Amino acid sequence: MAKMRVVQVAEANGPLTLVERPVPEPRAGEVRIRIEACGVCHSDVLAKTGSYPGMTYPIVPGHEVAGVIDAIGPGISDWRVGQRVGVGWHGGHCNHCPACRRGDFISCANHKIPGINMDGGYAEYMIAPIEGLASMPDDLKPQEAAPLLCAGITTFNALRNSGARGGDTVAILGIGGLGHLAVQFAAKFGFRTVAIARGRDKGPLARQLGAHHYIDSEGEDPAAALQALGGARIILATAANSAAMTKVLGGLARDGQLLIVGADAAPIQVSPFQLIPGRRSVAGWPSGTAVDSEDTLKFSAMAGVRPMIETYPLERAAEAYDRMMSGKARFRVVLQVAK
Repeated sequence: MAKMRVVQVAEANGPLTLVERPVPEPRAGEVRIRIEACGVCHSDVLAKTGSYPGMTYPIVPGHEVAGVIDAIGPGISDWRVGQRVGVGWHGGHCNHCPACRRGDFISCANHKIPGINMDGGYAEYMIAPIEGLASMPDDLKPQEAAPLLCAGITTFNALRNSGARGGDTVAILGIGGLGHLAVQFAAKFGFRTVAIARGRDKGPLARQLGAHHYIDSEGEDPAAALQALGGARIILATAANSAAMTKVLGGLARDGQLLIVGADAAPIQVSPFQLIPGRRSVAGWPSGTAVDSEDTLKFSAMAGVRPMIETYPLERAAEAYDRMMSGKARFRVVLQVAK
């Protein structure tokens, strides 16, 4: 029986360990992907710690998967062997829960998540349901595509569904793994893009990514600075820092919205008087489905949006995970699986 290398977690809070497993066979409605690259995302901590409800072990982490279909299960006609595909946080849905019956697949009560409740991309091969597949453009390298399947889709999909229109002022809070992509998307969408981060040194990078304005939240009050620009229609909070979100709330324009994609367990402090006058709001946005991932990849290829990455081979996955967790990576860590 053919073998493959995978990096697995055998128990909650256990180490990332390289092992061999049999190469799996796809069943009806599934394909097997030969993995070329897989992003290392902060959400992989859920697999490492067992903090997602219902976790079972061993588990192979990874939900930013870029590769090629190399086997197809029975009854599939819309996908072909050799096709370039990606799989993100949305690995599949049940089609029968109340959310699915309304077409809201990202809210599926039985959501399949690679690396969480199904084996993910820290491996040479993985099995994926066809509803989790996104077609990948030929002009995106797999290492570039992988982070777009989580950090990319999350920011792309939030911005395009935010209600902001070309010319509106859109602020991106944080220039990290999500934020450096969000700044690019916002600028490419035609928004008047404002980047907010800590330190004057990040200004040149923000402008290089496409920001029209940069606000150093250490050197000035970011809310006042946004109001000096007329206020923000949208503030996309990509940094997982509730204190920073609280600090920028006063920078919203009339009908403005703080849209959260960076998760911090700490509460955001907001007064009703910040929201009621001016009809301001605070909301969150999840990732998106496979077709949203496909849209993200196509737009990124067309518009020249690319992640800044650091790559590691599969056998150094533990080191790559530690690098991601350190917060020092610029800006996404990617496992380069294929030789």
